[in-house]
Amino acid sequence: MRNSTILTAFLVFGFILANAQYNTGDTQLNASLVQIDAQASVNFSAFKSDISLNYNVPEKKINSWSVELGMKAGDIYLALEIAKILKKPADDVVKVYRTNKQKGWGAIAKELGIKPGSPEFHALKGSADKHASKGKNKENGKGEGKGKEKENGGAKPKGKKN
Repeated sequence: MRNSTILTAFLVFGFILANAQYNTGDTQLNASLVQIDAQASVNFSAFKSDISLNYNVPEKKINSWSVELGMKAGDIYLALEIAKILKKPADDVVKVYRTNKQKGWGAIAKELGIKPGSPEFHALKGSADKHASKGKNKENGKGEGKGKEKENGGAKPKGKKN
């Protein structure tokens, strides 16, 4: 009983501390980015592969942003999603990030033309929430690739013959 109380307190404190890592101006978006970070920390290679495929960015570039610029998974995701929404090169968004990262993503998004409450902001927020939830479902066994076909080595489940 005592261990679960300590664990719960630790998780709550960690969540609050982690939420402070992002300054988007929106607590839900901050939480989604923290969730993306948490999922990527479990398997950064899978995160890189997924992001590389979805945004057509070389994994080498993602590594560079992570190592050389200190971008967390949520930062990388947000930069790529902003670039997609604005139809700008990701390097342009990362350049603005590099110059303004101390101000936070809210200021970066504004500088790039995404205003709070705008359709672009809502698209960004919804996309981040969906991406964060996708990872949660995989962790819970509800995500892609789970089900009878995987259990049978890729074969379709056998049913009754008529």
